[in-house]
Amino acid sequence: MSEPRRERRRLTHVNRTGRPRMVDVSAKPATARRAVAEAFVSLEQQTISAIVDGEMAKGDVLTLAEMAGVMGGKRTAELIPLCHPIPLTDLLVEVTPDRTAGGLRIKATAATVGQTGVEMEALTAASVAALTVYDMVKGVDRSAVIRDVQLLEKSGGRSGEWRRPASGGAAHVVHRGSGRRR
Repeated sequence: MSEPRRERRRLTHVNRTGRPRMVDVSAKPATARRAVAEAFVSLEQQTISAIVDGEMAKGDVLTLAEMAGVMGGKRTAELIPLCHPIPLTDLLVEVTPDRTAGGLRIKATAATVGQTGVEMEALTAASVAALTVYDMVKGVDRSAVIRDVQLLEKSGGRSGEWRRPASGGAAHVVHRGSGRRR
């Protein structure tokens, strides 16, 4: 058997002929699943002040970014080609000024009871919120940078819980049923 053909069998989102496909999750049990993601938008201090003081010409940056994040998270399957459409049971986006770090910290939490995880929904929500902040400040702060879009934690499903370490250590996974950490 040729190497490319063998490789195709191992890929979950590609069939044996190399065609893209969604993973069949019909045999998986529905479980409570949750994911938390974050993004950070670096800004000048005067931009942060204008946002906090409600002085941005385009409007309330914090509220609009949070709303946009929720809207974006709900449409993840339309944006990411092989994502399953997921009935979200909760989606919360919080945008918080962080003057010490020099920007806005965006945290998105997504939840469902289903057969597949909500990591992409949380990541999409955080990303869309960050893009909305960028759009709203780009006219006054050309130095704005979206950075550190990342999954912070996830739970549910066969792989159990996972948390990103606070500072550079190894992430740990708690396997469902075994209590083991890796």
